Amino acid sequence: MSKPVKEMMIRDYIERVGETEDALVIGLRGISSNDTNAIRSGLAKKEIRVTIMRNSLFGQAFGETTLAPLAGVMNGASALTYGAESVVDVAREIVGLLKEFPDIELKGAVLDGMLFEGDAGVKELSRFPTRDEAIAQAVTLVLSPARNLVGAVKGPGSGLVGILKSIEEKLEKGEAIAKI
Repeated sequence: MSKPVKEMMIRDYIERVGETEDALVIGLRGISSNDTNAIRSGLAKKEIRVTIMRNSLFGQAFGETTLAPLAGVMNGASALTYGAESVVDVAREIVGLLKEFPDIELKGAVLDGMLFEGDAGVKELSRFPTRDEAIAQAVTLVLSPARNLVGAVKGPGSGLVGILKSIEEKLEKGEAIAKI
């Protein structure tokens, strides 16, 4: 392949991937073209893109980015998957597709510059909370002490309100209130 063609392909890869900082690498070898199209269209509906890349050109295109650790898992026929809210969403979708397409090879993923290598690494990543889930967990942790405090303050107060209500009802009926 000539140098101008390689440079054109590198520019195309950079343009396609854009500012993506996290991605997942899969292998689609052994999957029929119809199944590959089904996988791609299913992922596209969820705003996940699949780009087949030449391994040597990947290193040249993304060697100085946060995707650089993926160069180590780019062997054989490889496809870069990226998009959605985060690479965790991408990993969940791809792991979910394994039930229908068990020949998908999970090569690795990168999240915040950290490499999750192989099948086990990608499956581990798919169990991570998404950004929204992590925010919800953090908010819950922050608010739980305040809820406990409100419950502690409210508990005795509600008991006192019940006693006062009982006294009020007895007085309205004209009953005598016994001293304790």
